[in-house]
Amino acid sequence: MTRRIKKKPEEELDALLDSVLDPRTPPIANVKPGETVEVETWSALARITNPTTGPLYVEGAETGDTLEVEVIDIELPGEGTVAIIPGFGALEGWLNLMESRRKVCEIENGIITYVRDDGRELELEADPFIGTIGVAPEVEAVSSLTPGRHGGNMDCPDIRPGNKLLLPVTRPGALFKLGDVHAVQGDGEVCGVAVEVDALVTLKFGLRKGWTINWPRIEAPDEIMTVGSARPLEDAARHAFREMVEWMVADHGWERDDAYMFLSIAGKARIAQIVDPLYTVVAKLSKRYLEVS
Repeated sequence: MTRRIKKKPEEELDALLDSVLDPRTPPIANVKPGETVEVETWSALARITNPTTGPLYVEGAETGDTLEVEVIDIELPGEGTVAIIPGFGALEGWLNLMESRRKVCEIENGIITYVRDDGRELELEADPFIGTIGVAPEVEAVSSLTPGRHGGNMDCPDIRPGNKLLLPVTRPGALFKLGDVHAVQGDGEVCGVAVEVDALVTLKFGLRKGWTINWPRIEAPDEIMTVGSARPLEDAARHAFREMVEWMVADHGWERDDAYMFLSIAGKARIAQIVDPLYTVVAKLSKRYLEVS
């Protein structure tokens, strides 16, 4: 039977412990490489801002290793919430001073129903992913709202079932946390909130000993991806594409300048989010270009 790691009761959530990724936070459970676990998570709109479940201490993980997190399944509830939060969102101050609003969206049989203000309904296919997921930073506490080299609030729709997330380990045990599952999200997450849900996430952990990376990476069945977070947005893109060049050189036999030129004609990119303290860009390359004989 798969072990389940439970989330805290909502009344026990503490922003100083649960809304940060902090190397000083004591782990709530140990996991072994190769182990599959179920993890309960709160919605980002719970009683405190963007609570996370964890940390999980990954046995054997050491500084310089890479943590592999395979997303196997995400179980959604019957509804989720989209919202406008004053002071937050990409168009805050561009449209007007936004007022607080919330809409509850029904989720049934993989379909999300959004009701317009005029009462008409629109249906979207659920495409769930983990919005906040990462390891402890090396020396400081970082808000669960902030992405970075450690992962964090990347709001990247590619961290979905069927894909593997790779995270650089900078502390013993990695001290892994997650939360902020989205039932669906558009690129950019422009109003700052997707369809926010509580969830049950099934993960399998792996450990790549002595394999060091600088930024989060994602492996999908048909492509590899690198994730950069920064402000301004173009610096996030630079981090992502530089990490892609380094991956192509280190593991796939490319020369640096050759990889750089090839990405200019074959690379893809998505804007994951432009609302958090740092913005996030994902660089992508099809695996068919890595398998040339």
